[in-house]
Amino acid sequence: MKTKQLIIAITILLLGFVAGLYLSPDSSESVSTTMDVVAPAKATIWTCSMHPLIQQPNPGDCPICGMDLIPLINDSGADDGPRTLSMSDSSRALADIQTTLVKQEYPVAEVRLVGQLDYDETLEKSLTARFPARIDELFVNFTGISVKAGEHLAKVYSPDLLLAQRELLTAYRADPDGSITDVAKEKLRLWDLLPIQIDEIIERNEAKDHFVLKAPIGGVVVAKNVKEGDYVKTGEVLFRIVDLSNLWAELDAYESDLPWLRYGQDVVFSVEGVPGETFHGQISFIEPEVNRKTRTVAVRVNVPNPDGRLKPGMFVRSIVAARLAAGGKVYAPEFAGKWISPMHPEVVKDGPGQCDVCGMDLVPAESLGYVDHVSEPAPIIVPSSAVLQTGKRAVVYVEKPNAERPTYDGREIVLGPRAGDNYIVISGLKSGDRVVTNGAFKIDSALQIQAKPSMMNPEGGGPTAGHNHGGDAAADPHAGHAMAPALEISVDVAVSLMKPYLAMQAALAADDLDTAKAQAKAMMAITGHAGALPELVHTMLAADSLDAMRKPHFETLSNALIAAVKADPEAFKGDLFIMNCPMVYGDRGADWLQDDDQLLNPYFGSMMLKCGEVKEKLGE
Repeated sequence: MKTKQLIIAITILLLGFVAGLYLSPDSSESVSTTMDVVAPAKATIWTCSMHPLIQQPNPGDCPICGMDLIPLINDSGADDGPRTLSMSDSSRALADIQTTLVKQEYPVAEVRLVGQLDYDETLEKSLTARFPARIDELFVNFTGISVKAGEHLAKVYSPDLLLAQRELLTAYRADPDGSITDVAKEKLRLWDLLPIQIDEIIERNEAKDHFVLKAPIGGVVVAKNVKEGDYVKTGEVLFRIVDLSNLWAELDAYESDLPWLRYGQDVVFSVEGVPGETFHGQISFIEPEVNRKTRTVAVRVNVPNPDGRLKPGMFVRSIVAARLAAGGKVYAPEFAGKWISPMHPEVVKDGPGQCDVCGMDLVPAESLGYVDHVSEPAPIIVPSSAVLQTGKRAVVYVEKPNAERPTYDGREIVLGPRAGDNYIVISGLKSGDRVVTNGAFKIDSALQIQAKPSMMNPEGGGPTAGHNHGGDAAADPHAGHAMAPALEISVDVAVSLMKPYLAMQAALAADDLDTAKAQAKAMMAITGHAGALPELVHTMLAADSLDAMRKPHFETLSNALIAAVKADPEAFKGDLFIMNCPMVYGDRGADWLQDDDQLLNPYFGSMMLKCGEVKEKLGE
């Protein structure tokens, strides 16, 4: 019975199987369809633009620096060259690659200067005692009074003046047009009597024992050195009067600003006492030497003040906009063929001659450093966001025209001066090239992963963790003695970085590597992803020792922040001190910033915590 039941069950199973073969779709089609559904898409590799050695199957944060990972660009086409990267349109969009056309034009460099308003020394006048006298009455008895030319200042008694008047009257009665009369008049004129006062003596025909001193010029009495009842001797200064219709703005310029400053340039400035309004002046003098303490150069600006709203002592924030020609020369076609007074730059004429104010010979505009030929070729300029810099090297990525796929070629260029958001290019680019202004760092990282030459690894051969630009210190006992690479930080970014920087300085002084790295992570949220500054911060974060973080990376950061603070001290709250330790390197010292004058050396820590000195207090 059991055997019969088993045979029936097997028969049913076989019938079901045969029916399935006839009723089901083609087996090969079924397999194919199933594979199409479950076959996984090509996996995306995620990497860090600062640390290309990191490659993960999923998005996330870099385990070294915490930066967001980006998709690895690994779809290169044909290898067109050692520094060439080709990608698909989708990869270009994912990497957010943006390009800008290289232009040939005259860029504008804005130089920001600060200082204060002061008297125009050429409009100051001292009223001195030309004869012994006694001050019997003061009409101007406190400073700050405005007077007009010819208004009375004081009444004096002087026997010498009484005698001189009598001599004039005696000579005039004898011969009004005689030489003795002329001599008597000249004597009184040299004693600061005005012509009208001399005529009054003659008309009155009487010598008086009291005499009224009058203002020689109009202006403000800024000094009163006598009181009623004082006896004064010949030569003593009684009053000092200043005409405030024209002022001087005394500004301080750093050495790096000097190439853009010229006599006669227009200066736009503002003062807090007149908010919302700007004023203009002209550069009239540039100090021929650098102040050895502040490392600045004094620049004087002539400022018209006809309505008297500007006051001496007001703090000034100014901007000088200089258009640059090739070689960094100042381009000013408005001065083509013009002649300028070097003492009074507002005097500009079409030909040679003399200054209307001082009589000095005019000089050609070219002699004051201007490029005045309209035919002067405009320089090649490139946006600063397109340039990847490390030390003295500068790299840009140029888009290849007419390529089937988006293709970019790395190119080393030689940079000239920076003008605003652009660099002047000395060599390496031509007008019409299209350079990458966003995403260049991602292209550079992809080249590094492919063992091609890149900005971070100029020799190629694969990525290098940590970006050790200084070489192997163990192999080279002199490594690190060279000057730290130059780095530019805008004032706004420097203000944001100052708090974590000061915390990092304190941590390095305390030999606390973990806290110093934590501050580097805080800086990363401010610095962004591309450029020399983020590279520096990431290099410090990847350092495996205090010494590797200190030299030269902390020094490079310190120098850049010091330059930013000096450019606009008012933007930073609180006191800042420049400290210096002469022992950091064998042949030179190194600087850093602190918010107090209690020196804590970040380069040596506890080994030589108090080594160094206060170099300068900023903002004074």
